[in-house]
Amino acid sequence: MVALPDRPSMSAEEYLAWEPTQEERYEYWDGEVVAMSGSTRNHNRISGNFFRILDDALVDRPCEVYIADVKVQVEPGQKYFYPDVVVTCDEHDNDPQLVQFPSLIIEVLSPSTEAADRGIKFAKYRQFSTLQEYVLVQVEQPGVEIFRRNQQGQWVLSEYGLGDSLQLESVNLEIAIADLYRQVQFS
Repeated sequence: MVALPDRPSMSAEEYLAWEPTQEERYEYWDGEVVAMSGSTRNHNRISGNFFRILDDALVDRPCEVYIADVKVQVEPGQKYFYPDVVVTCDEHDNDPQLVQFPSLIIEVLSPSTEAADRGIKFAKYRQFSTLQEYVLVQVEQPGVEIFRRNQQGQWVLSEYGLGDSLQLESVNLEIAIADLYRQVQFS
């Protein structure tokens, strides 16, 4: 993510009107417009694999899966982020431009975004009462971390490797980690 040096601050209303007309994607951080960095082939492949698996599994359920180009309204008028994959199962989530009630958010980590994905973004995502799971997927080596909200409202970490399967409780789905890394080349 890179702040636009020639872009002045703007209101959330201006951002929401301006951003869909742009060729690139931009997040919004308290008045600052932030350009989204490009991704690698592995990043794209992992995001696509996750999206495909979820989209196929949820086709007959009242959930919707979005990839990369649908933003999440994290704080109305303050923060709008683009997760790699987001799932909403809330009937109130009907804004055509953004998701307001996510149940599952997936971020595929890259060197330029990992600190924000683990830090400020996760801190902000935890504020969603609807969010049940936050998934971080490694790109450089096989590895998945799931932060799951338990019944006491605490976030509990589970880690998975290449030979494991993970259970996404938010959508009642088991996924083999190897399927997420299908056609991914590690150096």
